[in-house]
Formats: sequence, structure tokens, C-alpha cells
Amino acid sequence: MDTRQWMSVALFFATGLMLFVSFLSYRKRHLPVAKTMVLIMLAAACYALGYAFEVLSRNLNEVKLSLQIEYLGIPFVTTLWFFQVIQFTGTASRYRKQLARMLFIIPVAVFLIHLTNDWHHLVYESYILNEDAPIPLYTTVKGPWYKVHTIYNYLVLLCGILLFIPMYWRALPIVRKQIVVLLLGAVAPMVLNLFLWTGISIDLTPFGFAISGVAYVMGILRFNLLRLTPLAMAKVFETIRDGVVLFDYEDRIVSYNSAAKEVLPELVLTKSYPVHMGKVLPSNPELLERIRAASDGDERFPFHRFHANRNQYYNCSLSLIYDSGRVLIGKILMFNDITELKESEARLRENALQLSELNAFKDKLFTVVAHDIRDPIALLVSLTELLGDELTAADFEHAELVRELKGQVQSTFHLVENLLDWYRSQKGKVVFHPIGWNLQQVVRQALLLSGTKAGMKQIQMTERVDDRLAVRADKEMLDLILRNLLSNAIKFTEIGGAIEIAAALEGDRIVVSVHDNGIGIDDQTAELLRLEEPFLKVMVNGEDLGDTRFGLALTREFVRIHGGSLWFESEPGIGTTFLFTLPGSAGMRESFDDGGMKERVYESDTGRR
Repeated sequence: MDTRQWMSVALFFATGLMLFVSFLSYRKRHLPVAKTMVLIMLAAACYALGYAFEVLSRNLNEVKLSLQIEYLGIPFVTTLWFFQVIQFTGTASRYRKQLARMLFIIPVAVFLIHLTNDWHHLVYESYILNEDAPIPLYTTVKGPWYKVHTIYNYLVLLCGILLFIPMYWRALPIVRKQIVVLLLGAVAPMVLNLFLWTGISIDLTPFGFAISGVAYVMGILRFNLLRLTPLAMAKVFETIRDGVVLFDYEDRIVSYNSAAKEVLPELVLTKSYPVHMGKVLPSNPELLERIRAASDGDERFPFHRFHANRNQYYNCSLSLIYDSGRVLIGKILMFNDITELKESEARLRENALQLSELNAFKDKLFTVVAHDIRDPIALLVSLTELLGDELTAADFEHAELVRELKGQVQSTFHLVENLLDWYRSQKGKVVFHPIGWNLQQVVRQALLLSGTKAGMKQIQMTERVDDRLAVRADKEMLDLILRNLLSNAIKFTEIGGAIEIAAALEGDRIVVSVHDNGIGIDDQTAELLRLEEPFLKVMVNGEDLGDTRFGLALTREFVRIHGGSLWFESEPGIGTTFLFTLPGSAGMRESFDDGGMKERVYESDTGRR
């Protein structure tokens, strides 16, 4: 093959290579940068293909037709590259469309003028047959618009390079490689195009685009050219909330983000980078030493400084950056602001100290209640009982008043007792010692103790508990549970009412119920009681529950200690049933029949069986 054929084959190969790059870019067409790359490579492919046909042309008409194919790409390829640079760097993002229209005015004009060149000869004035060399067949005499387009192309290339320079110095290593690939894609055709001005008649520019194609293939396949643009990296770098400082392998500061300026205000005092870190941060010798001594892997350490009349605390992360191999190319230092966390910890410690002091005061207060209030009230209860008995025997006219006084004193004493028991249960000072007990005997003992109080209101109390039911419980706790539930039932049952205690075996648990036909609990009060808060103000029919709420809280707590649960069912005006569960005793028999249970009734008038 002669020179023309060899050159055309090379140009066809360059065309195929650029079409391949266009195909690779088309697969990423959802990215604006990739779309622009497709157009760049198609324009360059038209240039190379048309020049291949020009090289093989045998007459002037074929040369002109080849030039028309070339000019499908020649006017646009450089401008498209510059527009891609604008996309990468984020220049004029608000006015991107308007800028694109302005940039393509001259390329479109050149395309149209060349299309009609035979009428005005503004691009090529004439075609001279080249008799000395086979390539090119015709030498063209350039017109004014050819020169305008050439100057425009070089200006556009220069502007693109100027946009890339500051981006390159502030970019991460992987992004720098992408920038180099894009610069090579523009510089290679430009350099080869300059040979036309040295007197060489062969246009080497399409071969420059072949070099660009090779560079772009490497950039796409190796450096993620169309996946991660410098603009995207810059946005991530600038918007990240942590302060970030980049160092090269010589410990020079290469770049930093806006958040880093808040951590190290000294960074803004230096106008141009890279600069050795010792010159920028001389007031932080410990930090500089950490950076110098960084070894393989991530290193974390605290950093503290006083700035803007405030102590600032940071968690620092120092990582080494390697290239595709294991060659160290830099370091990255990140500052995570934990000042608010430190201040919150200090406030929590202060609050914990205050709570500790309050708890100590509360313990002293309950100690005073236990020793200085409970004992006098207990003595007062005994005195009022003696006084009430004597006045009743003497038929004193105010005996009823004394009995009411005795009831109030006893109620106050029970309140103090419940409050102290509840406090001990919250402090974990209550001793829990469960053993097996016959439930019927425990219930009858509780009914006997409550019989006098029920007799005053002529309330009939009934027990329906099988004598074979046995529970595993702490005796003192179980007595308190029954005493409180019976006390509440008596309190809210009208004169002549009835109370019944029953128990039933359900699986390995025993369900005990205390039912009364008293005034019941309305929905609002029931909701408050279910909140399990002993200090809530609870009213029933306008009457403050008083010690009842502490009794219920304590009852619920003691039931939980046994592993059971407490709940209630109530209907206003009809009555209330409190139920709780207890674990059955291991020695209890598993089957029961109704014949083994006897009903026990406690007379309401005397409180006797």
C-alpha cells in the first residue's frame, strides 16, 4: 500500500476508536458530562472520517465532499470540549443554557458559511492542485472566516485550561488524573494542529484526536472519568460537615474545605497552596507531630483548642492516601466537632450530682418520716383507740366525733405506713423471702383483721378460696396486698354492701380477686390509676383517694416482685373487682373439684365469723 492508503487506514482506525469512546460514554448518558463526551467524540469521528476520504480523493469534487463531512465536526469539537470543562468545574451553573447558546454562535456560523463556501469563499478562497506530493491532493487558500474560527478555537482551549488549573491544585489525586486525561484530550489535537503553521501541508489534527480517544478510553476504564467528576467531588468536599484538610506526601497542605476554616482559622491567612504545614499551623505543634508520625492505617485522636471565647473539642481521624499501588501520595485529616457533646456530658454530670444530692436529701427526709413522724402517729392511734373505747362505755355525747377522729388518725397512719413501704420497695430495701402458704388461711387472716372496719359499715365479707390452693409468696407482702385491697373495697362500698374474695387456678398461676358492689370507678379515674403513678391526684366522686393511691402503687409493686400482675375491672354504680396473680406452690395438687371448696361468710354487724 502507498502512503495515502496507509494514512487513510490510520484515520479509519482513529475514527473507530473515537466511535468506541462515544459508545462507552453513551452507556453513562444519564450524566450530562457523558452526553457531552458522546457529542465530542462523534464530532471528532466526523473530522477523522472526512479527512480519510479527503486523503483518498481523486478530484476536486471528492475533496469538497470530504470537507463537508469534516465540517460536521470541525466547528463544534473544540467548543464541545470547552462546554464539558464548564460542566466539570461547575462554572456559571445558573446561566449554563445561555452560555451554551453564546458559545455555539461562531461554530454554527462557521458550519453554515462552509456549507455555502462556493458562493462566497469566506472559508476557503481557492483550491490549488498539489503536483509535488500526493498528500494532500489540493492545497487550500484560507479565507477570513477560517482565521476567525482558528483564533476562536485557541481562545476556547486556553479558557478551558485556565478553568482546570485551580481545580487541579485543589483536587484529590483521583480527580487530578481525570483532569489530566481531559487536558490531554484537548492538548494533543491542538499541538498537532500547530504543525500546519510551520509549513507542513498534512493536517495531523485528526491523529491528535486519536490520541485523545486513547486517553479517554483509559480515563473511563481506569479513572472513572464519567462516574465521578471534579465538580461532584468539590461539592462533596465543600458541603461535608466535618473539617477536612488534604496533605501531599511531603506534608504540604494541598487543600481544605469550608468546615476546616472553622477549626483552623489560620488556614485562610495563606493565600496560595500547597504550603508546608509548619508554616501554616506553627501554633499547633502537637497536631503537626501527629501528622508527621502517622503510620499505616487510620489514626484517631482528640484535639482541643480555645477559640471565640469558647472551648472547642474535636475527634480527629488521620488517614493515609495511596495510589493504585502502595505508594503514599498524601494524607487526609478530618475534624469531627464534638463540642456540643462534651458540653452535654458536662451538663449531665452536673445534673447527676444534683440528683445525687437530692436523693441523699430524700433519704434523710424519709428517715425523719420513719422515726420522727411514724412513731408519734402510732402512739396517737393507740391513744385514740383507748379514748374511743372509754367514751363509748361512758355513753359520752361526742363519742361519734371521737370515733371519726380515731378513723382519721388511723387513715393517716396507714398512709405513712404505705408511703414508707413503697419507698423501701423503690430503694430495693424490702426483703423478699417466698415460701409455700395455704392461700385460704392467709385470706381468712386478712378478713379477720379487716372485720372490725367492715362491721362499722355493716358490710358482709365472703371468702371463696379452695383449701387446697397453695401459693409461693412472701407472707408480709401478701398480707399487705390483701390488706390494701380490702381497705380500698371497704372504703368505697356503701353501708350494707358486700365484698367477696375468691381464687382460681389457671395453669401454674393462681388468680385472686377482690370484688365489691360499691360506687365503682369512672373511666377518667380508671385511666389515671392505670398510669401506675403514685403521686397523681386521683378523685372518685369528688373524694380524694388519699392513701389509696399509695396502697395501690405498693400493691402493684409487691405483686410484680412475685412475678405476677395486677389489674382491675369496674363499672360505676355497680362495683369494682381487683385481680392479681401469684405463682402456685410446687406441692399443690393439680386438680380441684367444687365440692372441696366451702364458702365462709363474715357477719357485717359484729365482724365475727
